[in-house]
Amino acid sequence: MTKSGTTSDVIDAFKQRGFTFVGNTTDGRLRLHGHLTPAQSGKGYRCAIELDPNFFELPRIRLLELPPDSPAVVPHLGADGHLCYAAKGTVVLDIFDPVGQALACLNRAEEVFTKIVAGELVQDLEEEFHAFWCGDFCLLDIQGSALGQHPCRVLDGQGRLLFCVTDDPERTSKKFKGFVPRPEDAQSIVAYRVQTNVQPRPLVNQWPPQTVGALLDWQSKLDTRCRRKIHARIRDALAAKAKGVLILIESPRMTYGVSIIFDGIAASLTKKVKTLAHRRDPTLALRVTPVAVARIDDSYLAQRNVPDRTTLASKSIALVGCGTIGGYLAELLLKAGAGTCGGKLSLVDMDVLMPQNLGRHRLGCTDLFSNKATSLANELLRLVPTATIQPLPVDVKQARLDDGLDLLIDATGEEALGHWLCQHYLRRTAMLSVWIEGPGTVVRGLLHTSAAGACYRCLWHSVRRGALRPTTEEVPVILAGQGCEDLYVPFPSTVSVQAASLGAEMALDWANGSQSPALRTRLTDRRYHLETPDADPPPDSNCPICRT
Repeated sequence: MTKSGTTSDVIDAFKQRGFTFVGNTTDGRLRLHGHLTPAQSGKGYRCAIELDPNFFELPRIRLLELPPDSPAVVPHLGADGHLCYAAKGTVVLDIFDPVGQALACLNRAEEVFTKIVAGELVQDLEEEFHAFWCGDFCLLDIQGSALGQHPCRVLDGQGRLLFCVTDDPERTSKKFKGFVPRPEDAQSIVAYRVQTNVQPRPLVNQWPPQTVGALLDWQSKLDTRCRRKIHARIRDALAAKAKGVLILIESPRMTYGVSIIFDGIAASLTKKVKTLAHRRDPTLALRVTPVAVARIDDSYLAQRNVPDRTTLASKSIALVGCGTIGGYLAELLLKAGAGTCGGKLSLVDMDVLMPQNLGRHRLGCTDLFSNKATSLANELLRLVPTATIQPLPVDVKQARLDDGLDLLIDATGEEALGHWLCQHYLRRTAMLSVWIEGPGTVVRGLLHTSAAGACYRCLWHSVRRGALRPTTEEVPVILAGQGCEDLYVPFPSTVSVQAASLGAEMALDWANGSQSPALRTRLTDRRYHLETPDADPPPDSNCPICRT
């Protein structure tokens, strides 16, 4: 079917539903007018539908009239009557059935409109608020819960106004070394945090609020106490002769804000104003700009991806080995919170990065011939400048690891060193060993947290007896250069990443009190077959470490 034929078929299908084609929009969409009829109401309300002629995007539906008794706050309905009936990305249109898909969208819109008229979906307002609150941007770097006034910087965020509010300017400045302060930063922008117990909900009309008066009217419909706090803070900023004020509103599940610049306050005080309220309080006429707020504090960044779990923040963790596994693992630990919120991440490795390491290492050419632990620490601090990362470019046998160490991770893959670490640290801290078997055949991890479980040396004894083997088949031993070059074992960097991912997964499980299964194996070469499922092996009676 030709494109024009498809278009006409869709228009004809809508005509049968009472719609009329009225022309094309400026961006080429097909515009139709008709009525959207809530179920069991018997009355239709005028609406406009705009269809993508290529049928890739959802139809845009806008109500041209609303039920006369509609409340000021309505879910899924924008200030211009735009109806949100399906989230972008949740529906994939079938371009081979444009008629059926377009009519299905119309039916879905009527279902949502029916629930709106019935007063349902009110809770959805809390979820969709951010879609209607667009303007300037604020980065919130606050670790504590204190309300009131906070230091505020104004930065140039790629040409846009960017506020940054913090409770520790020195910490936050590390995160924004590359940002240029705007002229507004030289003058006082006062930031306040106020709290409300009510989630924000957008208004159908006059949205978003354009003036302080409209802002306060909106807040009075949500929380009168919060309205009074906002008004008081605006007056406080004026009394302090600030250039402007940033109000951040802490609701139960999100933070949002407004900025108010006082440039026009003198004019507002002198010019004739139309309303008595504005004559009594000229701040009501000041313009407000919505401010979207994003948290960038260390605890939140780690917690955001695992909202229901404990992160590695505040833990003291030592990673031994910053090579092909440890380089990637260190970054994953950092992303999970290691080294933040009072914790520390120690990196132990005496080796330097050589050209032959570049093919599968987290570091690159700029770090050639540099110590791996030191270079990796510098790279991680570029990612999270506020983290506490201690590089130890020494042999781990001479390293002075913290007495209060919470977790020691061995990512060296060196069997003898793994036994030495167990002997010296097994009774002092939890231990996690992560390694690769053969030429990338499998990756394995073993967590030891108590005397009831096997240690890395115990596993060595078991495997020598033919137990707890990773694969049914014998894992081959392949060395580059027939073993004369060095102990380099060829395998792709994807195997290193999988080993690091397994290690990070087990470290997070440990932080959440989940120690089982202590031994985990992941096949990376499908030519082999897994022999030992994930398990909790007991200590081996022949282990010289665990039997003492």
